[in-house]
Amino acid sequence: MRPQPRAHWVLLALGMVVLLGALLLDTFVVGHVGQGAQPTAGPAGTVPETVHQGGPLIGDTGSGLSSRATPDRTVVLTFDDGPDPEWTPKILDVLRRNGVKATFFVTGAAAAQHQDVLARIDAEGHEVGLHTFTHVDLGKVDETRARLELGQTGLVVASGTGKSSRLVRPPYSNRPDAVDDEDLVGIERITAAGDLALLSDLDSEDWRRPGVDTVLANATPKDDKGAVVLMHDGGGDRSQTVAALEKLIPALKERGFTFQTTSGAFGISQATAPATATERAQGTAVSLAVRFSRFVTELLTWLVVISSALALARAAVLLVTTAIHARRKPGKHAPRLEPQMVTVLVPAYNEEAGIEATVRTILASTTPVHVIVIDDGSTDRTSEVVKSLHLPNVSLVRQKNAGKAAALNTGLRHTRTELVVMVDGDTVLEPETVGNLVQPFADHAVGAVSGNAKVGNRSGILGRWQHIEYVIGFNLDRRMYDVMQCMPTVPGAVGGFRVSALREVGGVPEDTLAEDTDLTMALERAGWSVVYQESARAWTEAPASLGQLWRQRYRWCYGTLQAMWKHRGAVFERGMGGKLGRRALPYLFLYQVALPVLAPAIDVFAVLSLWTDPARGALAWLGFLALQLVPAVIAFRLDGERLRPLWAVALQPIVYRQLMYLVVIQSVITAMAGAVLPWQKLKRTGSAAQNAPEIDETTVPLYRANLRPPRGPVRPPGTGGPTGRGQARPGRAPGRTGTRSAPRDRA
Repeated sequence: MRPQPRAHWVLLALGMVVLLGALLLDTFVVGHVGQGAQPTAGPAGTVPETVHQGGPLIGDTGSGLSSRATPDRTVVLTFDDGPDPEWTPKILDVLRRNGVKATFFVTGAAAAQHQDVLARIDAEGHEVGLHTFTHVDLGKVDETRARLELGQTGLVVASGTGKSSRLVRPPYSNRPDAVDDEDLVGIERITAAGDLALLSDLDSEDWRRPGVDTVLANATPKDDKGAVVLMHDGGGDRSQTVAALEKLIPALKERGFTFQTTSGAFGISQATAPATATERAQGTAVSLAVRFSRFVTELLTWLVVISSALALARAAVLLVTTAIHARRKPGKHAPRLEPQMVTVLVPAYNEEAGIEATVRTILASTTPVHVIVIDDGSTDRTSEVVKSLHLPNVSLVRQKNAGKAAALNTGLRHTRTELVVMVDGDTVLEPETVGNLVQPFADHAVGAVSGNAKVGNRSGILGRWQHIEYVIGFNLDRRMYDVMQCMPTVPGAVGGFRVSALREVGGVPEDTLAEDTDLTMALERAGWSVVYQESARAWTEAPASLGQLWRQRYRWCYGTLQAMWKHRGAVFERGMGGKLGRRALPYLFLYQVALPVLAPAIDVFAVLSLWTDPARGALAWLGFLALQLVPAVIAFRLDGERLRPLWAVALQPIVYRQLMYLVVIQSVITAMAGAVLPWQKLKRTGSAAQNAPEIDETTVPLYRANLRPPRGPVRPPGTGGPTGRGQARPGRAPGRTGTRSAPRDRA
């Protein structure tokens, strides 16, 4: 037996931290490229004349800022905001055809994502400069942020080109005569680090997309003076830039202009230098982090879209099938089940608190019943309580602790009726429950019937959440399964079975933790029909603490995974098994495994969206809430429940839903690790009857005085089920082979 994995919570937490870091990087860094404060013209009282009246290239000589003008009849083509995977290659193609070299001022975020385009820029002999990491206005941020913006961009450029660059273009810059005091702060930060700031002589204003002719006119020198021309290869649709460039270069060449890079035009010998190995390694790390964050964000965006579509599809299917099921009415010629004795099996392990209420409410049934309580090695007074009742038609069977499935098989060996009802030791029945539950067995094709389990102890927020979950699950999901003829589970709290069907599948399986799901799937694969009877209500005790809830759902989820894997072959079968395999199993995988495993990441993504797009995030949350509330209201109406508890739906995503997600994640990891999960027994308080209808125990059913449980072997039913399956097969005991007979007491 492999032990349960211990380290997976650490790995899960580490994975969530990495995921959160990637989302934060993309949301607040990469996703905010170009979304900083827009420039506004301000005072320019501190700007020196050497800048205002000078040229576009600005440096620090040690005694102050100096500038240099562009040589006459020389054009320096510069492109900002790239590299862009669509438009930069098209611009490079134009430049190559015309034999022109240019300078590309790249943003770190874009260069990190498109290192291949950056490498092509360098390989074709163009010059690469820095344009900050997120296109932030360097004069509007603090010095630390400015250093990071330029430093990280430099590392990314070093990774993609193998060179470090001293050329920087401040975002939102223009001509020297337009520099104001804030712009000057940014320029001084650039030059103080020993870099050179390049402004422009002509702004094509292609970012406005004013038309090809306007872009061309703005980028064309009016005389023979040289010009640094500002254009863009990123940040949006640059088709007008490409078209204008095709005309600009030949036209200026005809006028005798030459095209050079910034270094060539201004005679800068050390504008670039070979990058160190450390710079290249750090740049590679930054690039990988950016690309990973972008990948995660895009993946989660698609997952949100897909999960939203699946949620809508599920809601639509549930509502349609529920409407079909609710309108079903038995015809006047529908078969009716003749009154007969029904055996009720009650497996009990440490059920001292609630076993008396369970037995008494079963005996108050309007249908003749024989109750068999199987004490599965209880360490409390469960057996003593049952024996002290001295009630008719109640038998007590005791065995060593072997688990619920083994207890049920022991009970089946003592069953002398063809119909059996299985209930948990904490379950409280209504008088009509047994009769309603067995009525569908009038159809000889039916092998099992699911009842309607309801939460008895629904006080407190945890009880309300479980109450809502049960009402929706039993009044929407099970109606859907019934209509689609692919019921995956007859709940252990209340379920009816045909004994001959149980014998055919070998009794209750003992090799999974979800014996109810495993048994239901086995019956359907054997050709038996499994239906839902909403009027067969039973009140059960739900976990009263988060710890108990965790243990219960962990067992359920893990057991369901076991059963799904065990019965995966149903996908390729025909008949009832094929319906289970091709309808229920994919549904369970999608909505109970795949989406819950991905849900925490999607929730983190949704929470972050409240900062990036609060209106859309709030709208999405309200839409999701409505998607939960509408089916919940319908389910509560169908079940005759008051709507007051539904206010708790709004709080479910905060704690309850996250707990359910973590249960699924741990179950999947445990299953993948091959660990064996022990039985998780909940401590009972006997609170199942808190909200159940009151039962008048002075009313004794007519059958109790004159009917006794049948003795001797079960007679084969007169008519068989599908393909003769209604007949009990010789030699097939309902229990597992080799299980010892347990002692039996008359209570």
